[in-house]
Amino acid sequence: MWPYYPELLATPVPRYTSYPTAAEFGPLEPGLYAQALEDAAGDVSLYVHIPFCEKICFYCGCNTAAAGRRQRLESYLDALHQEIELVAARLPRGTRVRRVAFGGGSPNALSPVDFVRLVDSLFVAFALADPVISIELDPRSLTAEWTKTIGAIGIERASMGVQTFAAHCQQAIGRVQGEDEIVRSVDWLRGAGVTSLNFDLMYGLPGQTLHDLEDSLQRTRVLGADRIALFGYAHVPHLVPRQRAIPEDNLPGQQERFEMAERGYFYLATHGYTPVGFDHFAKPGDPLASAALGGKVHRNFQGFTDDASQALIGLGASAISSFPQLLAQNVKEAGPYRMMVSGGLLPANRGIERSAEDRYRGAVIERLLCEGSARVGARLLHQVRGALTPFVERDLVSITDDRVTIDPLGLPYARTIAALFDPHRQQSARRFSSAV
Repeated sequence: MWPYYPELLATPVPRYTSYPTAAEFGPLEPGLYAQALEDAAGDVSLYVHIPFCEKICFYCGCNTAAAGRRQRLESYLDALHQEIELVAARLPRGTRVRRVAFGGGSPNALSPVDFVRLVDSLFVAFALADPVISIELDPRSLTAEWTKTIGAIGIERASMGVQTFAAHCQQAIGRVQGEDEIVRSVDWLRGAGVTSLNFDLMYGLPGQTLHDLEDSLQRTRVLGADRIALFGYAHVPHLVPRQRAIPEDNLPGQQERFEMAERGYFYLATHGYTPVGFDHFAKPGDPLASAALGGKVHRNFQGFTDDASQALIGLGASAISSFPQLLAQNVKEAGPYRMMVSGGLLPANRGIERSAEDRYRGAVIERLLCEGSARVGARLLHQVRGALTPFVERDLVSITDDRVTIDPLGLPYARTIAALFDPHRQQSARRFSSAV
């Protein structure tokens, strides 16, 4: 059983899909993003953001809008095609795009024809050669035609936003989807050749009980998901206005959330899944499980991943690009995004340069979250040793010479422990999500 120390979980912390986090982004000096693209080398990855959904869920914190107006979709896609050309022209010869991820929003808010055109543009502009392609999907709007398109393109990795099978929880978060829709989508995707299928699930939802969570995990396992991402719902209505539709008095308390995280972790770990980090799980043989067992898991804006590329290029409004020396985010609003790229300008307008100290601290945080252990130099260890003491005294963390290790009982405190190595957290008043 995980020991529960509420005082150690009292402060909300980032998810650390980057370091520094997006909370530290500011106006980006012109030319920095272009230079980062021109300096890229070796293998790079692409992330393509589709900020549209057929239906908008109350809980969602993504940059997305309803896909109701055809003209809005078409104008966004025109701009996205232009950005593809602009970015591809900056990359030096010799760079190789090995991975392409489509996210959102919901990429299947596009028509299959529009999606094929988008994929064709990427293949032509970046000279793609047999890349690993992944896609996020909304099972409520997935169709047989769409899955045929997935098969024709050769997409082998897909992720479905399931969240929960409990009908009363679905109603409360504005995401009503019958189990038959999920089952049908799984059958279609398997028939289309998807070999690594992820289910996104959530705990801490309004009205959710431990039984509701375990029932969703059981149904997910029976449906054969290869990967599971089990996220704690982050209720931040001051940052995500649509979340005001979810009444706070119906949300599980901190201790209930902790028990749900524990129940989910141990259920999956004892029912055929390899834990990856603190909230991802994969079946043995899946590339993510193999990476976890081999100490090769990384963390980027898509969570825990087996992608080792040091350059992740984001395409589309609000997409974030990551380079060793720079984090850069495209303008968030679709209108300004279209104006910039139509004028021949790269649309990244916010971000942060990563100093040597940032890269060092980021590597420590990544290893702690991915492997549960990191080597820490004497200077940095001296700075954080006092803050680590409460965790050491409770057998959650051990320190041996220059190595800090999160012990098995400390796993639910991983993000809180990682935040001790982040000096920005001592200064920021911004509220993040619950640590568990």
